Amino acid sequence: MPTKMKKLGLFAVAAPLLTAMALCMPVASMAQAPVPAAPSVRGLPDFTDLVDTVGPAVVNIRTMERVRAGGGSGQMDEEMQEFFRRFFGIPMPNVPRQGPRPNRPQPQQPDQEVPRGVGSGFIISPDGFVMTNAHVVDGADEVVVTLPDKREFKAKIIGADKRTDVAVVKIEATGLPAVRIGDINRLRVGEWVMAIGSPFGLENTVTAGIVSAKQRDTGDYLPFIQTDVAVNPGNSGGPLINMRGEVVGINSQIYSRSGGFMGISFAIPIDEAMRVSEQLRATGRVTRGRIGVQIAEVTREVAESIGLGKPQGALVRNVEAGSPAEKAGVEAGDIITRFEGRAIEKASDLPRLVGNTKPGTRSGITVFRRGQNRDLNITIAELEPEQTARRPATRGSEAPKAAGAGQALGLTVVELTEAQKRELKVKRGVRVEAAADAGARAGLREGDVILSVGNAEIQNVREFEAAVAKADRGKPVNMLIQRGDLVQFVLVRPTR
Repeated sequence: MPTKMKKLGLFAVAAPLLTAMALCMPVASMAQAPVPAAPSVRGLPDFTDLVDTVGPAVVNIRTMERVRAGGGSGQMDEEMQEFFRRFFGIPMPNVPRQGPRPNRPQPQQPDQEVPRGVGSGFIISPDGFVMTNAHVVDGADEVVVTLPDKREFKAKIIGADKRTDVAVVKIEATGLPAVRIGDINRLRVGEWVMAIGSPFGLENTVTAGIVSAKQRDTGDYLPFIQTDVAVNPGNSGGPLINMRGEVVGINSQIYSRSGGFMGISFAIPIDEAMRVSEQLRATGRVTRGRIGVQIAEVTREVAESIGLGKPQGALVRNVEAGSPAEKAGVEAGDIITRFEGRAIEKASDLPRLVGNTKPGTRSGITVFRRGQNRDLNITIAELEPEQTARRPATRGSEAPKAAGAGQALGLTVVELTEAQKRELKVKRGVRVEAAADAGARAGLREGDVILSVGNAEIQNVREFEAAVAKADRGKPVNMLIQRGDLVQFVLVRPTR
């Protein structure tokens, strides 16, 4: 069965599968002298005080959905009776045959509420605000919150953000015990942590483990905390707690082959969750910044070939027309290395930093372009629904073809007409008409547009030939290409 990354999900309500176990002791052993208790092992943590402190603020969340009851009379219809008679030989003497009843109104039955799932949550303020996962309450018609003292409240969904999987619900109560929020920057790999939740619907279950890693990239906007704490379906939305009794994360996902616990669990960092919850409480939704670029990682080979040194930053593969990035002068092929003075170590850092920036803010970015760093100013816009990129046609041309150094790489290129440049939304470059040998092995194909060779911009076939001729034949030749609406770096290794 393939490995799966699963949200802890809504655990469907089912009958408990618990089996009582009894200890059996030989009668003779009861007469023996009592054995002294083994001394406690030094260094192992005691979670009892933490459970007493944090436990009262952890809640169970049940969700319900309304389903329309069937309008039938409870009798088997004629088609089903005929099915049983014909294929199973089962007579239905007690079920009257019913003919069609046109224009006969059926009695309306009220909608019924049925259990949908079980999750966890925790109280973040004494006046009844509760934090949980967005997928716990997604699609629910009714949310019921049960406190550890068995009081139940119907909750109102204040807001949910699917991108971060954070939701806030509100119950009408005051004077409630609330959790303390921890400092994620103080959390260390190897540190003991504890989880409280409702795995498989078992309320107030406590498990413990250690922090396995931080800054795990499993989402666009979240660097997750990885732990080996036992969490399972139903733990969704429950708190991850440090040894100081502070919440440092929200249990959200598991890495599993079977759907159950396998020692790798992920929690949403509490600082990210609190930023989201503050917006949800204020406006019911989350506002994020955007600059209008599509990005990719920078590989070590590409970084070395263009003089960047080490793999860092976010490679700009496409700049949206009319976007803040285009207005600021960002170009496809740029590598964004800093945002507001903060280094972009990997591509996923950029959407997080931009997303957390208020729309309308004027921010500074640094891009690496053709061997040099450039500082640009950009005005952050508000994130909009993703638009489907249009793939322009790239059919043939009657322009001049390359017939020298380029063909030594297996490439035949032609110049772009002005019409093609407008259609492809490029200002320069040559189009690949055919790719073989080294070019084909590098992944180049007909229709690709070569924008630069090394750090040299390409305006026409002549410049392409000159740049390839000057390249070191003992090293891969770096080319920036555009395919459809996206750009990428390609390393062409000459045949020796």
